[in-house]
Amino acid sequence: MHRFLSEPDVAAYAAQFGSTIVKATVDDVLREARAGSARNESGPPPFDALIARVRVRLAPLAEEELVPVLNATGILLHTNLGRAPLAAQALEAAAAVAGGYSNLEFDLAAGTRGSRYARVAPLVAAATGAAGALVVNNCAAAVLLVLDTFARGREVVVARSGLIEIGGGFRLPEVLARSGATLVEVGTANKVYLRDFERALGPRTALILRTHASNFRLEGFTADVAPAALAQLGKRAGVPVLEDLGSGALIALEAFGLPHERTVGEAVADGMDLVAFSGDKLLGGPQAGIIAGNASAIARLRANPLLRALRVDKATLAALGATLRLYREPGGLQKIPLYAMLGATAAELEARARALAAALGPAARACRTEAYAGGGSAPLAKLPSWGIALADSHGADRLAALLRRGRPRTIGRIEEGEVVLDLRAVPANSDLELRDAILAARAAADAPSMLER
Repeated sequence: MHRFLSEPDVAAYAAQFGSTIVKATVDDVLREARAGSARNESGPPPFDALIARVRVRLAPLAEEELVPVLNATGILLHTNLGRAPLAAQALEAAAAVAGGYSNLEFDLAAGTRGSRYARVAPLVAAATGAAGALVVNNCAAAVLLVLDTFARGREVVVARSGLIEIGGGFRLPEVLARSGATLVEVGTANKVYLRDFERALGPRTALILRTHASNFRLEGFTADVAPAALAQLGKRAGVPVLEDLGSGALIALEAFGLPHERTVGEAVADGMDLVAFSGDKLLGGPQAGIIAGNASAIARLRANPLLRALRVDKATLAALGATLRLYREPGGLQKIPLYAMLGATAAELEARARALAAALGPAARACRTEAYAGGGSAPLAKLPSWGIALADSHGADRLAALLRRGRPRTIGRIEEGEVVLDLRAVPANSDLELRDAILAARAAADAPSMLER
């Protein structure tokens, strides 16, 4: 057993899963080997073969674990890879409260019960211009809470062009149906006018909903209603207007080479009663659904018993609060990883790519690439980037698979028979790790019987 646990690869599994699981796996392999040897009257399998069997048993467990990866896909807010990385300040804030007790729902001044939502509401208000705010566990939950509070058993008016489907196959009409609201569609797929909304309003109208286009753009022969005009209609009719903004941009993105993305502040200034947006997209914080809006509407949401099922924990609130504070701190934006990635110049990325290519030898070359913001933000906008293109005689699919299984796990893309690793979403201080992961994957490709898991 000691010899098995001394093997570096097996020891790595012990560090990841604990020695108990690894020892049990080794025991199973040895028991089966002894039984097979007794039946066949042959000697025991070689040690290398036994190690390989242990790896085969443990490898599926490693695939199921939540582990860090290097995102070399060129998609900065990659939903499958966890979207926005957190700032160091956000991680420190989360660790500070998660490792012990906190004033999560305790008023330190009065010595009585307090509200968890008061911890970040002033920061959201300061960042958006809204009078009030509420945080739940994601943006879909935020929209569901608003619908349940304002529109259960009543009608919600939505433009047909806004009946979107988001990731995972979730469709807005189905969310509306689940909330108990009745969908009233207006306009056509490409054109909607203010008069369409006016005609749809009636005694059962509870809400007007404006949605973010997310991962697509409608272009050409189109017409839409200006957000401010929609908000004014709602006020005239006494019907609240909700904008599901999705992406959560708090600042203008033009300085980073991206097209304009409607900000939360713009939606609030246009008069929207409520604006729902994500914490882990363009805001650059943890997964959360944030609702900003007028004080009376927020008060109604806080009174809904459903809120308890959607509430966020102390670590999320701490991380979100720390991220929002960075927006107010001089130079704080560059401390948010997403904006550090967006702010990296093509020249900086090229220098890193050429240095890596030189260290990796003739089978690697620096190449121009195109990166994307991702996360349903600016879906058509490309960011100039640089990366490493890797050729391998065993094939790009095999090399990509070995990189995914390596240390650190590295996720790239395949283009024209090469593995391309885009550097825009790879932190500069991870370049040596990336180099070592590539070298290890190449070695595994050349000697699969010994190194491939």
